[in-house]
Amino acid sequence: MSMIDFTKTPVAELFGSNCFSNAVMKERLPKNIYQELMLVQAGEKELTLAVAEVAAAVMRDWAISKGASHYTHWFQPLTGLTAEKHDSFIAPTGDGKVIMEFSGKELVKGEPDASSFPSGGLRATFEARGYTAWDVTSPAFLKQDPTGTTLCIPTAFISYYGQALDKKVPLLKSVDALSRQALRVLRALGNETSRRVFTTVGPEQEYFLVDREFYSRRPDLILTGRAVFGALPAKGQEMEDHYFGAVKERVAGFMRELNTELWKVGIPAKTQHNEVAPNQFEIAPVYQNSTAAVDANQMVMETIRTVARRHGMEALLHEKPFAGVNGSGKHNNWSMATDDGINLFDPGENPEANARFLLFTSAVVEAVDRYALLIRSSVATSGNDHRLGANEAPPAIVSIFFGAPLTEIFDNIAEGKSGKTKSGGLIKIGVTSLPALPKDVSDRNRTSPFAFTGNKFEFRMVGSSQSIATPNTYLNTAVAQVLNEFAGRLEALPEGTGRNEAVQEIIRESYAKHKRVIFNGNGYTAEWVREAERRGLPNITNAVDALSVLVRSETIALFESHGIFTREESESRYHIYLEKYSKQINIEAGVMIELARRSIFPAASGFAARLAGDAAALAAIGAVSSAQEKRAKRIAELVSELYEETGKLETSLSEAQDTADVQAQARSYFERVKPAMDRVRARADALEKLVSQDAWPLPGFEELLFKL
Repeated sequence: MSMIDFTKTPVAELFGSNCFSNAVMKERLPKNIYQELMLVQAGEKELTLAVAEVAAAVMRDWAISKGASHYTHWFQPLTGLTAEKHDSFIAPTGDGKVIMEFSGKELVKGEPDASSFPSGGLRATFEARGYTAWDVTSPAFLKQDPTGTTLCIPTAFISYYGQALDKKVPLLKSVDALSRQALRVLRALGNETSRRVFTTVGPEQEYFLVDREFYSRRPDLILTGRAVFGALPAKGQEMEDHYFGAVKERVAGFMRELNTELWKVGIPAKTQHNEVAPNQFEIAPVYQNSTAAVDANQMVMETIRTVARRHGMEALLHEKPFAGVNGSGKHNNWSMATDDGINLFDPGENPEANARFLLFTSAVVEAVDRYALLIRSSVATSGNDHRLGANEAPPAIVSIFFGAPLTEIFDNIAEGKSGKTKSGGLIKIGVTSLPALPKDVSDRNRTSPFAFTGNKFEFRMVGSSQSIATPNTYLNTAVAQVLNEFAGRLEALPEGTGRNEAVQEIIRESYAKHKRVIFNGNGYTAEWVREAERRGLPNITNAVDALSVLVRSETIALFESHGIFTREESESRYHIYLEKYSKQINIEAGVMIELARRSIFPAASGFAARLAGDAAALAAIGAVSSAQEKRAKRIAELVSELYEETGKLETSLSEAQDTADVQAQARSYFERVKPAMDRVRARADALEKLVSQDAWPLPGFEELLFKL
């Protein structure tokens, strides 16, 4: 698509031009219909068909005016991707002509075939009926490509019996649950004006770009998203010359078009830069409410891939596409705010704001400690197993970084101190204000999985290819449970009891019990692993073990108590995520076997024979040939080992495939197939260092990481 000239089309005019935002609705809808939709968005009214009819007509006219011929209910099944079924606006009139129609019923509800989407046993294969329902909290938008324009309506996806078949329904429920409990706490603190609490999210998206010519010659990248083979070149990322470096012209052109496409659909892409690894980059948006942010991030990932192809490149969103250099994450910046503009993690400038800040921050600390296994499970994927604990990714141990000033304040409260802190100011709640906390209360800690960064928390464990819906759903639910308990204590206070003292006691007890999760040091060190074990913090290093928490009775009870998942829905997700883990490794192992046998083995064998022939020719004329002989012999040894290890991998893979139980199968892939893959890779990567570049069948990391 052609680039937009911002001197002729200002960004302010471009932004949201393809988004049916609240501003567009306010301009186009009748005033009473717009006001009713705003109440529906706020959760204060249910959507009526009469309102939907008017909204549908206006949405249709807006979309058609911009060239749309079709619409789709755009949803997020449990594949972690997005799905869409396109319907045209046309309706025959009976005289051989058509009119363009779009009813309120079509806006509110769709019926895609649900039989082929993952359900984890919630439904039989022959049960095909599923429903999509309009999510009014996230704006409709237009997707444009050279073939046409489609109106995309963000929706939730449920089964015939109302079970959630997607990632949006649980997220919406978790936001409601958190709002209910947070409002109870706010009311107990004397706030009678806020009507709703919502979460905001700003996900930083990391990705790699590679030249499409090299990508097209790597079946492993095409089929799995990562290089299952590949030796690092002499230079990697150790010079740190790529991070925040000047953006290459080709990449700058890609970024410019990426921003344009995102801005048009109302995604507030803000920051872009070179990341640490060669050919690795990052894009970050301004914060949005979490449901809109989830939709926006799915569109960001899709648009990165689409625009990259237009520029002759391929985007890799896998968490660890290249062994030996940084992997890619998605830092989930999460906060809580009220509908009347109060950030609940803002310390404020008065005792009342201090109490609120400390109480809600304490709730997060307790939630992260109590539900560390659940939070860890939210990022459990085969791709993230390669990343966590490696180059600049946080470790698998869930901990919180506070920084010295905030840690000091909470430590003093936990110890019952009411004197001055080192930074000045008393800390007794309700008597005087905390010492002024700057927006950035400390230096950043890049090794922390969960860091307080001013007025939000940054959850750094999320993988780059993941939907952020699941991590935010679990986090919202965990915090909602702790707030529920805090609210219960405050509401049970006898009349006349000092509220400030009660709040301080809750903070003191909660933090004293859960401060073990606070760690401000280097999360990469072996000392931290030992210290975390001493503190009793879990260190779950693989997805198979991490996912098991989903079927524990206490997890199921937590989700049921807040109406997030039923028992059946919790168990179904456990099975779906384990199956996905197994399927991903199964594909990777299959690709590895194919490449080893059909490409690497013949190439290396042929090169060894060539070397041996050269050595023999040299010997025949009395020239020195020991170097060629030794090299040929070593290559032959590695080829033999590669052949043997590939056979062992095939046996392990076959045994895993034949395992019927989903849990036992995932365990087999983790404990047997993955180690067998590592052994095959070790031989192949060693061969790559010995075989000449012209004889090696795959583009190497030098081409993939340094040539754009």
